[in-house]
Amino acid sequence: MASPLHIKGIRKAFGKGDKTVEVLKKIDIDVAPGEFLILVGPSGCGKSTLLNIIAGLEEPTEGELHIGGKNVIGMPPAQRDIAMVFQSYALYPTMTVADNIGFALEMRKVPKAERDKRIQEVATMLQIEHLLDRRPAQLSGGQRQRVAMGRALARDPQLFLFDEPLSNLDAKLRVEMRAEIKRLHQHSGITTVYVTHDQIEAMTLGSRIAVMKGGILQQIGSPDEIYRRPANTYVAGFIGSPTMNFIDGRVERGGENGRFVFAGGALDLPCPAGPDVTLGQRPEHIHLSDNASWRGEVFLVEPTGADTFVVVKTAAGMVTVREPANTRLQIGDNVGMTVSGHHNNWFDKASGNRLTEMDSSSLFVG
Repeated sequence: MASPLHIKGIRKAFGKGDKTVEVLKKIDIDVAPGEFLILVGPSGCGKSTLLNIIAGLEEPTEGELHIGGKNVIGMPPAQRDIAMVFQSYALYPTMTVADNIGFALEMRKVPKAERDKRIQEVATMLQIEHLLDRRPAQLSGGQRQRVAMGRALARDPQLFLFDEPLSNLDAKLRVEMRAEIKRLHQHSGITTVYVTHDQIEAMTLGSRIAVMKGGILQQIGSPDEIYRRPANTYVAGFIGSPTMNFIDGRVERGGENGRFVFAGGALDLPCPAGPDVTLGQRPEHIHLSDNASWRGEVFLVEPTGADTFVVVKTAAGMVTVREPANTRLQIGDNVGMTVSGHHNNWFDKASGNRLTEMDSSSLFVG
């Protein structure tokens, strides 16, 4: 089956001459049928611009864009068979929920009986059938967002676009709506592209994640691939909460029985062959141990309920360790740390790029 969305060499620049600002730099992405793709990155990375180009709200400076096998460059949004949900709900305040959901169908002159049937199907799917006679002012934020999704769903598009739809909701409601959007996608099977700056949303919702920075696609892969084998220190630091720990040092001895030396300590680990490297370790893969030679001082203790995050000040910098909820540590305590040899992430110190198996004399570097 052909890819519902094919993005090839998409570039977008604003301005002319010396004032040209390039916000997208040769983006290549293929989105498979039924896939839920997340575009994630900080503000200004180009993710919303790319979504607007897909939607037809902006035209690329150069590149190819196909939806359902059809070249849509220059095609108006209404002809692209897409539906979009924005950060603002953009509901018509004088219309009922039913009228808001069915508005696009009415504009298409869909017969009323068919329109009413589709409105009821969508409302049932979103569990808002009891709200159909209300107006937007009578709804909560979460209910309004469901109506906005319902309006898009009613069209039964081949491509569903979300532009940071949960940004205006409080923390509890964001969690509820994440689950709702995931359930909705599993039920409808509509190919979805979702823009967010929230890496928790990216990890929990996406079947694949595209991490962007400065208009450049840094890495695309499953949540597990992005988390466990980040392409560079930027991706490693952006995905994961708390962030990955980075320790700069040098390889004294490469190979399966290698030795990594850094400020204030040394670790016997499988090491790459290159001399100046950065070791990346997730907080859950560093453990406190009374007998460890690598030591530091407890700088901060953060209970989160199920876990406690302990920030340790070391000669190599701050290191965050995930510990059980019943951890009894105080600020200023002297602690030792050990590192798992099975979860190493090695990066080139100069470029920040991941060192692959071919860069290493060890068979295991990830």
